[in-house]
Formats: sequence, C-alpha cells, structure tokens
Amino acid sequence: MAKSAMIKIKLVSSADTGFFYVAKKNARTMTEKLVLKKYDPVARKHVEFRESKIK
Repeated sequence: MAKSAMIKIKLVSSADTGFFYVAKKNARTMTEKLVLKKYDPVARKHVEFRESKIK
C-alpha cells in the first residue's frame, strides 16, 4: 500500500486562549499553512485559527 498524503495538524486559536482543533490536510496539494476562521468557545467568538504541528 502507498503512504497516505493526509497528515494531522493542530489549528491553534489566535485569541491566545489555548483552545485548538485537530484537522487533516493533504500535505502534497496544500503546501502553505492553513488559516481558518472558526468558533472559539473560550473567547466566545469567531477568531482565526492557524496551523501548527502536533507534538
């Protein structure tokens, strides 16, 4: 079997609340860092979430 191109990433809140989402992305087709606007329940509003590595 071939190795999967999908990798797990952590989307960290830009509001510095410590909240994060875990997502998957295709590393071969999406080479740039992922930035999404999602809901942060700690800040109780929509903020930008930026990609970081899972340690």
